[in-house]
Amino acid sequence: MIEASQLIYFIAASAALTFLPGPDIIFVLTQSISQGKIAGIATASGLCTGVLVHTTAAALGISAIVYQSALAFTVLKYLGAAYLLYLAWQALREGDRVLSSGPAQITDFRALYKKGIFMNVLNPKVALFFLAFLPQFVNLEAGDVSTQMILLGIIFMVQALLIFSVISVFAGTIGNKILERPGIGKYINWGKAGIFTAIGIQLAVSHK
Repeated sequence: MIEASQLIYFIAASAALTFLPGPDIIFVLTQSISQGKIAGIATASGLCTGVLVHTTAAALGISAIVYQSALAFTVLKYLGAAYLLYLAWQALREGDRVLSSGPAQITDFRALYKKGIFMNVLNPKVALFFLAFLPQFVNLEAGDVSTQMILLGIIFMVQALLIFSVISVFAGTIGNKILERPGIGKYINWGKAGIFTAIGIQLAVSHK
């Protein structure tokens, strides 16, 4: 069993890392501002679901295999970069259109959820992060290591979802005010495309 003090430290460290500027929080912000708070929460839910994939992979040692294989790491890295560039292209195609925050967009929210999963899963740096981060809080005398890592991953996912949801609400409120201005949708979509392109290129050119 993980000690209470160790668990508190893990949650504090996880929250601090979640707040750091990075692809995930930027993705949530852009979706919340351009499409509303529910879109941001849907995106965050997808990103956090991806955490479970990486946590399980780290617990089973799959992430270590990917890290040791230059080919596997490179393939996964370029797949992630290509997906982000695809999202940038989609944003440009939207032109001046932005989604409303009404209930009629439930299908689009499901699509955003899937985008969040793909963006997280196809980023090998996230896999390596959990491979390096989670073992720091594992107690070798407290039982099965894999079970502890999965439990820590679930806790990380829950705190990240809570933080991203709060960010989505605030960003969505700001976005609603911005979207009241005529013609603003084009500039928002251009901004989204630029952000996705920048993140995709950064991922493609980065090393382990």
